[in-house]
Amino acid sequence: MADRVFAGAILVIALLYTYIAFTVIEAPFQYDPLGPESWPRILGIFAMACALYLVIRPDVAQLGTSTKTLGRLAVVVVLLFAYGYLFERLGFILSTWLFCATLAWMLGAAPLRAVLFGAAAGIVGFFVCTTLLELNLPVGLTAFLT
Repeated sequence: MADRVFAGAILVIALLYTYIAFTVIEAPFQYDPLGPESWPRILGIFAMACALYLVIRPDVAQLGTSTKTLGRLAVVVVLLFAYGYLFERLGFILSTWLFCATLAWMLGAAPLRAVLFGAAAGIVGFFVCTTLLELNLPVGLTAFLT
């Protein structure tokens, strides 16, 4: 029963999000083939389909989450908010480096490996996104690299 209630709440949120995506979001110009309006629309439709599936056919297993796991999930949510806050200020490379290194360390990586993974994710991700995908990413404190 709890699955259906949760899925119903998510379905309502997805419906509202999709309504906004189709009626409010308008970009002044198109810079990719699908346009910037398409991604929120696709996300909304996909979220509605997943929530509707859970309403119709919920999971039969009981959710038994430990306090430690809930605490780690809360830390990840805080990390995501921090990543969003620091994204433009520090730039893509540094904020991604910090986020990925912290997350890898939380998941059990040794500190040095976590730092190296974060560095690789930030640096390689930046150059893949800016060079291959031609996306504009904030450089922040790493402006000297470009």
